[in-house]
Amino acid sequence: MRSPLFLLLLTTLAPAALARPAMKAQLPTAMPKSGFRAEILRDLDEMQQKIVTLAGAVPAEKYNWRPAPGIRSVSEVYMHIAGGNYYLASFAGARPPAYDTNNLEKITDKQRILDELKKSFDHIRAAVLNASDADLDKPVKMPGSETTMRGAFMMALNHLHEHLGQSIAYARMNGVVPPWSARD
Repeated sequence: MRSPLFLLLLTTLAPAALARPAMKAQLPTAMPKSGFRAEILRDLDEMQQKIVTLAGAVPAEKYNWRPAPGIRSVSEVYMHIAGGNYYLASFAGARPPAYDTNNLEKITDKQRILDELKKSFDHIRAAVLNASDADLDKPVKMPGSETTMRGAFMMALNHLHEHLGQSIAYARMNGVVPPWSARD
């Protein structure tokens, strides 16, 4: 189940964000070594490693588990993360994939979820890499406020951290210890 805020964002703001010029087709050859983009890329790498590793550790039969009726299931949380990566990157001009990303939360197959998570992280990473330092200061209209492209990337990171925490709670409720915190 999608939150009313997510649906509002999708129907009112996404078309405007998608009207922006598309990302450059080619990724930059050099990774930034310092500055905001280098820092956000390091955090994205850590979020991807933890989220994908945790998603891999949760047994496939637990992907339909939900803590209560009307609350997202394990698979829906992971697909919400992927959808958020596509959606929030759109504010930096990154067009989502050609297929329907509005129905990601209907995917329940574990391998497809793992693949989609990885693709969505590649997508948002490309948006960060294709943004110049000057682009980061460009104004962006976000839900309920105006910010900059930097602010949009920060919102994406906040979203990832929030749902990593949710995923950790779901995993532990199902007897899965996050692999990076497991003791030998």
